[in-house]
Amino acid sequence: MSQQFYVSPEQLMKDRADFARKGIGRGRSVVAVQYADGVLFVSENPSQALHKVSEIYDRIAFAAVGRYNEFENLRIAGVRLADMRGYAYDRRDVTGRGLANAYAQTLGTIFSSGGEKPYEVEIFVAEVGDRAEDDQIYRLTYDGQVADEHGFAVMGGQVEPVAQSLGSSDIAGADIAAALRAAVTALGASESDNRVIPTTDLEVAVLDRTRTQTRKFSRLSPARLDELLGDRGPGDPDDGARDDVRPGGGGGGAPATDDPRDPTDQVSGSVAPLEDPVTGEPPVAPPE
Repeated sequence: MSQQFYVSPEQLMKDRADFARKGIGRGRSVVAVQYADGVLFVSENPSQALHKVSEIYDRIAFAAVGRYNEFENLRIAGVRLADMRGYAYDRRDVTGRGLANAYAQTLGTIFSSGGEKPYEVEIFVAEVGDRAEDDQIYRLTYDGQVADEHGFAVMGGQVEPVAQSLGSSDIAGADIAAALRAAVTALGASESDNRVIPTTDLEVAVLDRTRTQTRKFSRLSPARLDELLGDRGPGDPDDGARDDVRPGGGGGGAPATDDPRDPTDQVSGSVAPLEDPVTGEPPVAPPE
């Protein structure tokens, strides 16, 4: 009969943490920035069908990095929890803090359990208030720790150069155009060079308190991004130069391939996104 090797609890937790951090570090960064009218989410994501940023409830949004199948399960669970709580009690009882606490319990239980591997994810839960002082951004790590972020927050990929670039920008109380330019510049920053990310490779969404609708979440289309970003210099590639590398593009180059650094950067082919590309609204079933 073989004897099982002993592993100390400290070493076991360290190995699980290293495993989760490596998986998260292979992805690309997601940035959350507080601006004058709400909260802005920016990520480099060429996929048209797999989103890193999504809506949870009226004033609450969700963003994640890591393994797509794992944080998609968390997103769906959050939507169900918010819908059930809002239906059973009141829509005002659905808060970002309550959702962040529920995610923290789930991630902490999975991380400390020896029966399955830890989730390789980090997530943002953000809620927009009636005033800028009421906006909330919560960052949750793979082991269930919760941090209340202010101003801006970065997770996944090369966090240090992105955070340093945002820290050197004056984005306190900025409008959406200034906040977007600072976030996109920071995402292109790295230890070796500064890249200019084309707008077709950006996934951008906002929680905008000025919207008249009850739902404050909205996605920004590439045309709207071009309008807000303006001319970014000679390094800004045009749309024609990207046809051979975009999924489903009409160029004659080699077909696009999956990015091994980010599980969400998967080739979507001709699959249309679930949301409307202009308004960001989900599809509505036709009346019977």
